[in-house]
Amino acid sequence: MSSQNKGIFAKLMKTLSAVEPNEIRATSLSFLFVFILMAAYYPLRNVRDALASNWTDPEISWLWTLNFFISTAIVAVYGFAVTRIPFKKLVPSVYAFFAASFVIFFVATSGERTVLIDKAYYVWISVFALFHLSVFWSFVADTFNKEQASRLFGIFAGAASLGAIFGPLMTGIFAEQIGGSGLMLVSAVMLMIPIPIILVLDKLKTTELGNASHHLDADKAKIGGNPFKGFVDFFANPYLLGIGCFLILYTGIGTFVYFQQVDLLRAIEDEARRAAIYGYRDAIVNTLTYILAFFVTGRMVSKLGMPSALMLVPVVLIFGMAILAFTPVLLAAVTMHVALRAGNYGLTRPSREMLFTVVDREERFKAKPVIDIVVYRGGDVMMGWFYTGLSTGLGLGLAAIAAVGAIVSALWAFVGLKLGQSFDRRDKPSEEESSGTESSAV
Repeated sequence: MSSQNKGIFAKLMKTLSAVEPNEIRATSLSFLFVFILMAAYYPLRNVRDALASNWTDPEISWLWTLNFFISTAIVAVYGFAVTRIPFKKLVPSVYAFFAASFVIFFVATSGERTVLIDKAYYVWISVFALFHLSVFWSFVADTFNKEQASRLFGIFAGAASLGAIFGPLMTGIFAEQIGGSGLMLVSAVMLMIPIPIILVLDKLKTTELGNASHHLDADKAKIGGNPFKGFVDFFANPYLLGIGCFLILYTGIGTFVYFQQVDLLRAIEDEARRAAIYGYRDAIVNTLTYILAFFVTGRMVSKLGMPSALMLVPVVLIFGMAILAFTPVLLAAVTMHVALRAGNYGLTRPSREMLFTVVDREERFKAKPVIDIVVYRGGDVMMGWFYTGLSTGLGLGLAAIAAVGAIVSALWAFVGLKLGQSFDRRDKPSEEESSGTESSAV
């Protein structure tokens, strides 16, 4: 590409998505990084979900309970690895480890299948489902500074959405030809592609991105410290605890919207029609997510600030839940799902990931997985039982439960406001980070 064409391309990128010329390479590689992660994950997820049809609801419930405890254990092991493995090798090692695990499952499922192997695979993919993205967001939060993240993280969320579209298409095309075991091997190979990308991004951090002040001697430095410090920091640091509360409230609203949608769809006996509704719904979600993430999120955070970015979706859900309380019909429930999922993936999720750009490296790599995985899965369990208590225990109808959902949305918006204000007051602790000390809580 000639220098003139490069200049035209740089201007176009800045106009469309607020990417500065010196950020194009790092942004493009990060885009490719998360796209490949999601494209590799969805075939694994599709195989997992196909297995679930072979088991009863109680069996699946027990698997999800087991998943919570295994996820907690894996996060603890990861915390230990963070203290022992040099940073330059840490993130590539995570993806190499998961790729190797899927090769093992490929070998195990190529012969005689057993229920135990299938259930082990089901739980392992559920662990991977949150872990691979948590590590990615930790890495890019460590690569881009606070100002850069406010403009660029929405683009990465858009890349994840594209990967979430490509992965299922790949499953549909190749599943019958190579089978579920073959898809495991394909995903394992794909997970190795980000490793050289990670190494290049680590260099770009100190050169083109201009974040050398945040850089450690990546060949020798280890994050060090207590391997369980992520759990300690989560409860001791009000800022991290606030992020956890924000996530739990999101899972709560997701639970409300999901169950209300399921309840209203029971009136439709034709399964094909239900599937069609879900298909149209997901197509709208993915399209809106990409538009929001690529063209809106970065500009919104830069111009309106983090409080507005974190509050927007919860505020929309307050009114949406209020409408659903007065008009408990399927269209309203599906609309709420679209607003929640598209808003979360396109705006709230990248904004939430920006919150970790102003904590120190130890918190970023130890406490963040605790929040993303342990707190998320715990929130699923807690909010699922909360909804069950309202519907089955207290016998509340859809309208009354929607009113409770509006209250939960209001709490979610309030926590988002406080988190956004705290983020705007904080500067990334580069000097403390380079010395490995803990940032102060806000």
